[in-house]
Amino acid sequence: MYRGKSIKELNELFLKNELTKEEAFFKANSLAHYFQDDYNSFVTILDKVKIKDTDNVLSGIPYSLKDNFSTSNILTTASSNILKDYVPVFDATVYKKLKKAGASLVGKCVLDELAMGGTGTTGHTGIVKNPYDKTRMIGGSSAGSVASVALGITPFSIGSDTGDSVRKPASFGGVVGFKPTYGLISRYGLFPFASSLDHVAVVSRNVEDSAIVVDNIKGLDPLDMVTYDSSKISLLDSINNDIKGKKLFYIKEICGKDTYKDSDDEELKKVIDSFYELLDNLRKMGFIIEEVSVDKALLEAMYPTYMCISCAEATSNNANLTGIQFGTRGSGESYEDIMFDARTKGFSELIKRRFILGSYILQKENQEKLFLNAKRVRRLIVSKINDLFKEYDGMIAPCSGGVAPHFDKTSEKLSERYLILENHLVIGNFGGFPSITLPFMKIDNLPVGVNITGRVKDDALVLNMAKKIEEITGLKNIYAEVGDVDV
Repeated sequence: MYRGKSIKELNELFLKNELTKEEAFFKANSLAHYFQDDYNSFVTILDKVKIKDTDNVLSGIPYSLKDNFSTSNILTTASSNILKDYVPVFDATVYKKLKKAGASLVGKCVLDELAMGGTGTTGHTGIVKNPYDKTRMIGGSSAGSVASVALGITPFSIGSDTGDSVRKPASFGGVVGFKPTYGLISRYGLFPFASSLDHVAVVSRNVEDSAIVVDNIKGLDPLDMVTYDSSKISLLDSINNDIKGKKLFYIKEICGKDTYKDSDDEELKKVIDSFYELLDNLRKMGFIIEEVSVDKALLEAMYPTYMCISCAEATSNNANLTGIQFGTRGSGESYEDIMFDARTKGFSELIKRRFILGSYILQKENQEKLFLNAKRVRRLIVSKINDLFKEYDGMIAPCSGGVAPHFDKTSEKLSERYLILENHLVIGNFGGFPSITLPFMKIDNLPVGVNITGRVKDDALVLNMAKKIEEITGLKNIYAEVGDVDV
């Protein structure tokens, strides 16, 4: 049996000669093809493998990679029409490290176009559906990466997280999504969206697997100037440490029991009730957990601040997508006409709107009022959280107020729940904090995740605390048991 196995379980099967590494790849390949029409996890599925035998625990382990990581001689589209035929000539650092470890790439995953979006619906090859309910979103932008793990196709996947792009869909898919400290993993070869917010992140079946993968892909890289030396850090070795006396806080304005007492949203009430039950169980395990209050105006500014900064940085970072240097070439008599044609045809309406917004924010007369003010607000938010981290070891909160939304459901963008509860994960990107999502409850068999965010460079403790939550809930190594397939 392959489907749904963790990294550790597959490695044990290899060592016992109960499964070969080639068999594992082709089982994953078969599942990828089997589920593709229904769920659309992949842009490209690889049908050949060259096994590299190493002593590494990842040797022969199938995995998937978000299609915004550069892979030489393999189509890399960022799920955008303007790059639909782009084949890079160099490898992302993360991909190089996984090849060196001997992991087997199964395919490149669908994302929201250029990683801008949280729905999994804007990729140029079509929408990604939630493995637990095809009428619902899986979220994004790392939609295909999460779906490939949630379907049991691969035990782990590599994605990118700029606002909550791995952690939020991980909540909707019942898997683990881990965004380490900014700079722990090199982003060389990751197509940039918003450079001050972009992180490489891991989707896995359990907390321990996240530690294994990050231990193998982290490290100083001269090709990414924000990376730092972490050679003496082993996340896996610290994952079972004692947590007695560790202090967590939750923010009243995000998930306080009284905050939503007048709400008629029954789904939200179930999430909050289950969250408080989890807190009680964590206290019994030895955690100290307290409620804190944060200026609501500051929390309501998270989403608009993120939009200002990310759109401005995205507009600058993607200025090279002209249809001239690479990508689908436009037509016209002048280079201006070629660029206009390529960008008009190559980008979806959502991307065009974001670039227009970003250009407006970056105009000289608007920079002080919009872009620089957004950066000041980000600093206020980060400073407040850092002040709390002087007393507490981590922050805990539900990832969202409910299960994955239906495709036809619209959110009230100015509602308290949307502005704060549905967007608080961006705090991890604002401050570069390590942040992990893992399943903690289900509503009508649909998963909902809880999040732990910790101090910068305290990744080991964040994983350690998450492992304790996993022990309480028992929700690990789960996957959507759909499809008439047994491999």
